[in-house]
Amino acid sequence: MSYQALYRKWRPETFDKVIGQDAVMTTLKNQISSGRIGHAYLFCGTRGTGKTSAAKIFARAVNCPHAMEHDGNPCNECSICMSIKNGSSMNVFEIDAASNNGVDNIRDIREEVEYPPVEGRYKVYIIDEVHMLSSGAFNALLKTLEEPPAYVIFILATTDPQKIPATILSRCQRYDFRRMTKRAAADHLKEIAENEGMDVEPKALSYIAEAADGSMRDALSLLDQCISYHYGGHLSYENVLEIVGAADQRVYSELYGSIVSGDIEKALRQIGGIIDSGVDIMQLISDMVWYLRNVLLAGSASDAAELLDISEDRFEMARKDAALASKKQLTSILGEFAELSNRARFAPQKRVLLEVLVIRLCLKDSVTKDIDAQVNESALNAGIAARLKTRPVRESGQHLMEEKKDAAPIPETEASAGQGQAPSGIMSERDSETAVSREKKNSAQGRVMDVLKENWQSMVSELLPSNRPLFAGTVLKEENGSIVLLFKNSMNFKLAAGNIEENGVLRLRELASELTGQDIKFMARVARPGEIESTRDQATDEELSRINFHIEIED
Repeated sequence: MSYQALYRKWRPETFDKVIGQDAVMTTLKNQISSGRIGHAYLFCGTRGTGKTSAAKIFARAVNCPHAMEHDGNPCNECSICMSIKNGSSMNVFEIDAASNNGVDNIRDIREEVEYPPVEGRYKVYIIDEVHMLSSGAFNALLKTLEEPPAYVIFILATTDPQKIPATILSRCQRYDFRRMTKRAAADHLKEIAENEGMDVEPKALSYIAEAADGSMRDALSLLDQCISYHYGGHLSYENVLEIVGAADQRVYSELYGSIVSGDIEKALRQIGGIIDSGVDIMQLISDMVWYLRNVLLAGSASDAAELLDISEDRFEMARKDAALASKKQLTSILGEFAELSNRARFAPQKRVLLEVLVIRLCLKDSVTKDIDAQVNESALNAGIAARLKTRPVRESGQHLMEEKKDAAPIPETEASAGQGQAPSGIMSERDSETAVSREKKNSAQGRVMDVLKENWQSMVSELLPSNRPLFAGTVLKEENGSIVLLFKNSMNFKLAAGNIEENGVLRLRELASELTGQDIKFMARVARPGEIESTRDQATDEELSRINFHIEIED
């Protein structure tokens, strides 16, 4: 006999053998045992969760004369069960809606249901991927699905129930099949490996279960592939990583540590090492997203160990990494990698995009830390950190005017000579503190301005494509202690203000706050004549891409 794939060989034959769907299987068994069998069922769930297997088991169970004796399960030994299993029964029809999705196919079903079953009690129609039916086919199925003959049962299976019309959904009993837990999948893989005589490391089975992403069929297919690669030998965790093209979780932990510490050189070397080891770049990005997600949950949820469903050593590693950065920083890094997974999918230079992102994340984190450290160090050296928190910085003249109210009266001549200021060459202690405070604050604000100006074009590139040209020529300027965004003309200013797709100014404020680690607020206005120097006469590539188009000339 020819070799049979593991997922076909180990397809469950009874409801009790279906893994991870206890609630659904119990309900179906009880319906058969009690005789309360419906006429239309809808099985929903992601790939490999047992929808088609459950439908075939149900088709045998409703026709099996011994189902009552087996607690609602088919006996799989009688002639009816055997004929359904080998596909020779005239009572069970399995239809692929992806290739039979027209009105004519549904009309054939409507004609066939008029004839009672040749043997057994029911005719069962299993329509797989039912969401692929056309709108006309759904309409043709409506009446038959609502009032079929008493001997007909429809079982619809789909991975995308949102595409099914509400008129169809309302006529079916809906059962949602859950994704397989990693622990349940690993246990089932271990059982199969033992029965097949395979020598597989438990850690390798755990990774296969995780890589399957909730699909038992994918897990079995991956195990089949790994066993074929190391046929007759010991299958280790490192072997599975080599076959799948993935890296151990430690490398993602090290890469995350380099990003948080701002070590660009080390981070780039780690990326190069991962890629040189044979890991696909998209797999690297995807695994990094999942690892950062585990780190975020490990540091946020009290019951994270149960929620993550990972091994103890991996959970401990994620918990330690969660303490390296704040939740805000970690969420920002996770969001950047998640966005990169979408942008890099169709990009020709995936590695370049990944390296640029890592460099930007390292710079963002290091700039934030440098600014915070400098500002805090300045305040501590001046000895006024507490005063800056309790009262705002005020002009010395205003401060002295308030101080005069509580002080002894000054002779008119002396006051006139001083004009509200301290005598020449004398500065009060509070004046000295205020001057130092203002000097340190201006110095810190100047560093913030330098950081924003250096990274301005990168911030503009983060906007939606419709907004980038509007902000491409803008200039930052400091006026009266505020940061002002100057637009080169009134048209750009009005278009940016009226863009309902995205408020560019607010988005730039958010990016500036993330970059500097401070609450950045700036105003926006149109530049005065001559206030913005003309820096270029040519349009950018992005602006040209909006107006250029290909023209074909026919002879």
